[in-house]
Amino acid sequence: MRGRWRTAAVVLAMTGSAMAEQTGPIEELVVVGRAQEFYRVNDSSLATRTPTALIDTPQAVQVLTEQLIEDQAAREITDLYRSISGITFFSYSGVTARGFRQDEIRYDGVRGDPFAGFAVPQLFNIERIEVLKGVSGMLYGGGEPGGLINYVLKKPQYRREAELSATLGNRALRGISGEATGPIGDGGFAYRLGGFYEEQDSFRNNAGEESAILTGQIAWQLAPETELVASFEHYDVDLDGNRLRGVPVDDDGEFLTDISWNTNEASDFLNLEADIGQLMLTHAFTEDTSLRLVARYVDNAERQQYHESRGPAAPGSTLYLREFRDQKRSSEEASVTADLVHRLDLGGARHTLLLGADYFDASSSFAGRTARQFNPLDPAASLGPVQPIDLLNPVYGNSGIDFLRDDLAAIPFRRSETEAERYGVYLQDQIELTERFHVIAGARYDDFEETDAVSGASAQDDEISYRGGLLFKPVDGLSLYASYGEGFQPQGITDPEDGGPFGPETSRQIELGAKADLFDGAMLLQVAVYEIVKDGVLVANPDPGAGIGGVPRLLQIGEATSEGFEIDVVGDLSDRWTLQANYAYNDTRITGGNPGSLSNTVGDEFVNAPDHAFGLWTRYELPRISSAIAGGLDYVGERTSFSGQDVDDYVTFDLSWITTLDSGWELQINVRNLFDETYAASGFIQRTGHFPGEPRTVVAQVTRRL
Repeated sequence: MRGRWRTAAVVLAMTGSAMAEQTGPIEELVVVGRAQEFYRVNDSSLATRTPTALIDTPQAVQVLTEQLIEDQAAREITDLYRSISGITFFSYSGVTARGFRQDEIRYDGVRGDPFAGFAVPQLFNIERIEVLKGVSGMLYGGGEPGGLINYVLKKPQYRREAELSATLGNRALRGISGEATGPIGDGGFAYRLGGFYEEQDSFRNNAGEESAILTGQIAWQLAPETELVASFEHYDVDLDGNRLRGVPVDDDGEFLTDISWNTNEASDFLNLEADIGQLMLTHAFTEDTSLRLVARYVDNAERQQYHESRGPAAPGSTLYLREFRDQKRSSEEASVTADLVHRLDLGGARHTLLLGADYFDASSSFAGRTARQFNPLDPAASLGPVQPIDLLNPVYGNSGIDFLRDDLAAIPFRRSETEAERYGVYLQDQIELTERFHVIAGARYDDFEETDAVSGASAQDDEISYRGGLLFKPVDGLSLYASYGEGFQPQGITDPEDGGPFGPETSRQIELGAKADLFDGAMLLQVAVYEIVKDGVLVANPDPGAGIGGVPRLLQIGEATSEGFEIDVVGDLSDRWTLQANYAYNDTRITGGNPGSLSNTVGDEFVNAPDHAFGLWTRYELPRISSAIAGGLDYVGERTSFSGQDVDDYVTFDLSWITTLDSGWELQINVRNLFDETYAASGFIQRTGHFPGEPRTVVAQVTRRL
């Protein structure tokens, strides 16, 4: 802990030094039109890879602004799911998106996730979050069909800005952060420096979180039409008493004990360290021709030791068996993406052509070993030395690494060393046939290869994905659209007894929608209706001889269909009142294969996929006292767990107060889960239980802007 405080102090000294360099006057920003400066934006390139107005984009897209992130005091992406229609929490950084479990993210539109595994993406260095709903294969390659989250990194500015923040809250929350940006001399350079440190105890026994982030960036304006931005980030995340599992429930979804219950000992942990480097080059050859090149490198290592629940020691017993897991994960990832955009008039229409290519290489290693549980109710059947724990009266301190060190020394690590390569090329044309009629069409070729150096196994997939869309604007400020998109997900390496090699899972989506500027452009309304069909999903072979004598254990005959609609509204209700709200309905079913034969399903139900979800966040200005009050609610409907247990619906309320003081000081107080609702954020398996939601949390932050 002391080391991290020293790290934070060094970072803040750097940012403080940068602040001290500000000898010139600070520009005053006058806000005109709150929808632009608070929660609404008009443009995003996520759905087209070209600068395109949201109202001209024939697919559902949401953008969460920096102001929305700040108003909700969001530290991690899980704090913001209420604001994204069709997305709810599944586990760790994974989500349910339009009914499908997935973890598809990008940074500045490219691959390279430093939090892959069981840590949750942090938001300190994030300017805004963009969400593309549904299938995205033509632009972004392999992935699940429910959607894609893109994190846009903060960039150096050529005007001087700086801020310092201190945070306090319940459960021993305390933190400090600082950032500064501005020009360097007169040579066309700009910098950005930032540091973040925060720690808090968990509401779960023995658990807590400690995070430190360092970031530095240099921008170089080589010419008026050319800029190069180099970025470095370092993440150090310590999660004590993790990897957190759930709390057991009955079949009706009621917790069987207090939500503080945890199978982990105080010595258990999950530690993540990651270094990220990124280069972004943008160049305009002419007014109509531009290039964007992004190269990203991620080096991360994750170590975890934790106790996994194995369920009751006997039927009806409150004594829960545990096993101890010792795991190491590391990966090096490199990606390069190039987009060339050219606009021209041809055949009486305006064309925006996109020619792009991307390459991704990932080297990953895993080592794990497991010490089995001891069952005092049946010593003859015991497998190892790990002590159980009581559900109602847990007693800690008789297991963990200090007790198991000698036993672990005799257990070899299971190892895998995988190398995966992906590359894709894509072509797209956005055509403005007239001011009222727009067309988009594109195609992409992908190739995927994976090998395991330990087993010698390998897998290869390739696929062509298409997309198309029509958009009609009957009047100014209203667009109606229909779109079609395809995607794929490579199967990767499978066990020889499973059969295979298997082709990729494929998906296709049809989406109809409308987008409208309301109240003279003060608000944006988006409505989308969709159907997603996912084919080629592996299912268990119903043959009684499966896995014996060459009969494969898996067959590629599964199909799932997701149908639903989403409504999003964002903007100003008045010159003081800003709103962001969304509603989603989804029904995802198995339409090929036997009920329950697809992963993440129970019978015909998809795990953690609610039929209904509603989110709201709103802010009201009180200019006479230089303050604002904000608040929201998060409703998620009923779901089912992997074991078929009910996951009850829930609604939580949040409240925020923001006051601007003299000389650039700002005080913000957020209360999450205002009424201290006890609820399950999602379900898992019966022996580990449901993931409990966070109880009432109070966060107070003081910020000094310079």
